[in-house]
Amino acid sequence: MTHDEIQAKVAEVLEAALGCDEDEIVADASLTAALGAESIDFLDIVFQLEKTFSTPDAPFKIDQGELFPEGILDNADWVMDGSLTDTGLAMLTERMPHVNFEGFDGSVSKVGDLITVAALVNFVEIKLNATAA
Repeated sequence: MTHDEIQAKVAEVLEAALGCDEDEIVADASLTAALGAESIDFLDIVFQLEKTFSTPDAPFKIDQGELFPEGILDNADWVMDGSLTDTGLAMLTERMPHVNFEGFDGSVSKVGDLITVAALVNFVEIKLNATAA
């Protein structure tokens, strides 16, 4: 699958899951801030991505916490005074290679803004390439 094909299918998933318009789904649009996604929507997005990118020969399975890591903000080694520690940021960067951390200031309140349309496309692309290898 090409990058453009993946991007088009991710856009379809987001339109269906979030009820947003096609013109709102741009690469740097944050799922939460720009597209209005809430925590329950993330479950639907994961389900829709699995359904969209699965084939009879190659199921596309997203493990819990793989796309949207969980429990990160509850760890005192990773978060201090409302910001990620260096250890926390390193762990998050490692667990989320699909996310662009450029310009991220480490603020816990902005972690959700890191999940953008481009991050979803990158995630799917990385996962499909790993499966094909």
